[in-house]
Amino acid sequence: MTSVVELVEHAPAVSLTLPDGVGRALAAGGFVDAAPDPYAPGRWSLRAGSKVGSVVVSAPGPDEAFTVRIIPKTPIARLFFLIGYSLDPKGAWRDGEVDVAEHRDLLPALAHAVERQIDRALRQGLLQGYRATAEAALVVRGRIREAEQIRRRFGATVPVEVTYDEFTTDIAENRVLRAAVERLLRLPGVPRDVRRGLLHQRGRLADVTAVVRGQPLPDWQPTRLNARYGTSLRLAQVVLENTSVEHAPGGLRIDGFLFDMNKLFEDFVTVALADAFRGSAHSPRFQDPHHLDEASAIRMRPDFVLYGPDHLPCAVVDAKYKVEKRAGYPDSDLYQMLAYCTALGLREGHLVYAKGSAPHTAHRVRHAGIVIHQHALNLDQEPADLLADVAEIAGQMTNPVDRRAMGDDRVRMIR
Repeated sequence: MTSVVELVEHAPAVSLTLPDGVGRALAAGGFVDAAPDPYAPGRWSLRAGSKVGSVVVSAPGPDEAFTVRIIPKTPIARLFFLIGYSLDPKGAWRDGEVDVAEHRDLLPALAHAVERQIDRALRQGLLQGYRATAEAALVVRGRIREAEQIRRRFGATVPVEVTYDEFTTDIAENRVLRAAVERLLRLPGVPRDVRRGLLHQRGRLADVTAVVRGQPLPDWQPTRLNARYGTSLRLAQVVLENTSVEHAPGGLRIDGFLFDMNKLFEDFVTVALADAFRGSAHSPRFQDPHHLDEASAIRMRPDFVLYGPDHLPCAVVDAKYKVEKRAGYPDSDLYQMLAYCTALGLREGHLVYAKGSAPHTAHRVRHAGIVIHQHALNLDQEPADLLADVAEIAGQMTNPVDRRAMGDDRVRMIR
């Protein structure tokens, strides 16, 4: 028997009855904020943060399992646009090629999209390519590995240690697709019809070597030859990089798929800004390391630093997946951006938020002359409008304006 608890991203906490072990497992896992109710024994307070998806906490045997589903505030279709754009800004996801059907939850929608895209990729058959193979053979094929022959065979002539390039379907691209299919089939919460489709795709990939758990994924690079696999491979990456399996104290097992909206928003903003400067004389860098002090003891990593034609920093951006509250955005964000601007020698800095009461506000720092901009993006709007808002931010980064002349900006002096 499975009990389902549904939470909404960044929504108020809910109180419910949970076994003590399940509550402690959720608290230790960091998936949600979980704390026992001091006034009601046996009840726990659960609150979802920025991670969305679903996890199942279960014990070995027929005992009851608890599923926690975290619904994103952003519509699923828009969420997939953000994911796809972050992975490939010029890809097909921008054109709505990835179908998520009418699924409201992230995992069912993702599983459906992966199955459809793999089916589309394999319609022309499995992709083949050359793979370097090393083995002991009775005949010479390719190149003899002389060092291995001496070390392993002690002068014997057969078998021969050889290495050669084999033309096969057992290549990195197919192995990544199979790994994603296998992972989805093990996850709870995948709809029955989608599971049937995934089983069919696993059959088509049956001759491909399975990736052993714990081993790194095979490396692949986009080329003209694997172009038809592109969308399915990027979706597979999403599955394999955002799943979790853990064993909590007491023998409990935690299994599921969780996506960190903080990282997704940061990736989208930085990739979209970089795309806005494509073809210009400016060059962007992500998570570029710098130091606050002259002794280089205090490290800083702004999300996005833009360099001008002279190879010097000309703009800095930090993305914050936060919604403006009644009292405004956290002051700590302003202090952080002030440190970035001071260390980089910039007169302006830019904070980009997921939502706010106004699309733009600015603050001039007292005695420093530094202007810190706060931009708010509306993630619920159409992709073209969202990208236009990002392009407007990019324009402000390279064309600074004297904000003292703008009467519609809220100016706050930071002491």
